[in-house]
Amino acid sequence: MKVTSMAAFAAGALIAAAVPVAAHHSFAAEFDSNKPLTVSGTVTKLEWTNPHARLYVEEIDKDGKVFSWDFELGPPNGLMRNGWNRNSLKAGHKVTVTGFHSKTNPHVANARTVTLADGRRVFAGSSFDTGPAQ
Repeated sequence: MKVTSMAAFAAGALIAAAVPVAAHHSFAAEFDSNKPLTVSGTVTKLEWTNPHARLYVEEIDKDGKVFSWDFELGPPNGLMRNGWNRNSLKAGHKVTVTGFHSKTNPHVANARTVTLADGRRVFAGSSFDTGPAQ
């Protein structure tokens, strides 16, 4: 019985070690505070996951090109304290997102605020700062 428990523990440890872990990072490690951006488009998906929720938005530029944006939001717990829930944004909602570009990916950004079609602006829990934009 003791050998079986140890074997199960060892197997579990090997599996856990093989699974990639998404390490939490500082804002400055991935995003550039000197490259602010504003994107207006249509929500395609909201992922309510830890350590950061993700908002996906399609933007159509003046030439008709479609760009798919991946915005990092704050953690779900922080977003809930700011009035969000997993159903706050649905595919098809029109939004304007302000934030900061990724240092490495041209269509990844850290969101600071999300403005809804009705004009309501909600704080996106950016790791850049700790309060709503003025």
